[in-house]
Amino acid sequence: MKSVRNHLSLVIALVSILFSLQLYFVVERSIDAYKKNLSNNYSVIAVSKESLATEDIKAMNKLIANVAELSPDNVIKRLNSDMKNTNIELLKLSLPKFYKLSLAYYPTPKEIKELREDLLKSKSITKIEDFSHSHDTVYKLLLLFKNVVSLFALVVLVVTVLLIFKELRIWQYKHNERMTIMALFGAPLWLRSAVLFRLAIVDALIASFVTLGSFVYLSSSPWILEQFNNIGINVIVFDILNDFLMILGVSVSISILLASLIVIGHKEEV
Repeated sequence: MKSVRNHLSLVIALVSILFSLQLYFVVERSIDAYKKNLSNNYSVIAVSKESLATEDIKAMNKLIANVAELSPDNVIKRLNSDMKNTNIELLKLSLPKFYKLSLAYYPTPKEIKELREDLLKSKSITKIEDFSHSHDTVYKLLLLFKNVVSLFALVVLVVTVLLIFKELRIWQYKHNERMTIMALFGAPLWLRSAVLFRLAIVDALIASFVTLGSFVYLSSSPWILEQFNNIGINVIVFDILNDFLMILGVSVSISILLASLIVIGHKEEV
């Protein structure tokens, strides 16, 4: 029973780390997907005194992916639907040209500022509408959410690493007599500590598979999928191959590292 309790405490601590790490990656993917979704709906309007070639506008800044000239017909119809055709054509000629600029990705506020400056360098472009206020607000909210999740994951990592270290230290004290006897018979350090490393590796494997099962279930959960659909994004919650190899590597590395530190510390005490 005590052995099970020892394993359980280590497994729970490791699962906490792996969960926090995987949640961080899910948030990262969600933010990237949301940025991509925003970039598809976000555009900049440029006003020019004369017609500009699409390639010339694209060459002004690397952010510009597509350029579409906005037709003035709808605006003219709203002004006066009873105008003569001749007057309408004259009005079209006198109106400036409006261009809708679609961007390659969702930019930072700094990139938006650079885009505005690059566009205004053209003598033909007189005005830029980049909706910077709403853009900056959304971008800062995304950044704040990402930083909060990162801080939470870091706190969980530090706390659980300390708990794992303490559990392994307690386990070492319980087996200190056996290790001392083995040392008197000339057993090398790695052999005396073999059981400690075995405990660490076994618990790391158990924690990895528990995390794997949990996220495989969550990735197919209708409630989770519904939440992503509500905000219009599609996110890979758990990549069975890449994510599992990542959490397995992290789990085993942390366990072996902490076990090694304990073994080295014990050697120094002796």
